Amino acid sequence: MKKTGIINSELSGLISLLGHTDTIVIADSGLPIPSGVKRIDLALKRGVPGYLETLETILDEMQVEAYTIADEMKLNNSELLDQTERLLNEAKKHSVSHEQFKAMTQQAKAVIRTGECTPYANVILHSGVTF
Repeated sequence: MKKTGIINSELSGLISLLGHTDTIVIADSGLPIPSGVKRIDLALKRGVPGYLETLETILDEMQVEAYTIADEMKLNNSELLDQTERLLNEAKKHSVSHEQFKAMTQQAKAVIRTGECTPYANVILHSGVTF
């Protein structure tokens, strides 16, 4: 049995397979997930697990060089944006329209669906390298 870190086998396996510039999405419970993109559904009930809890857990194991958020997050969920920026302070930030964001999810290795129920609580993480 794994002793530390992410014990969800799908998440652990996904992170171990990422290469430089590959992307994954952490999504609220309402973000549409494109057909053909792997869905890892963590949602248990409204708010569980939350976006931030999921992001913090993934950042413990994933090297992130950049991230993308929707412009709409700035206006509609500024507190969550501030917390996201704090957690990803060393990564380069990109911001696009929500429509562009949804289009970008089609290229992701996976979308991780949380139970988050606040607006625009979504982020695309761009994998970095550790050397």
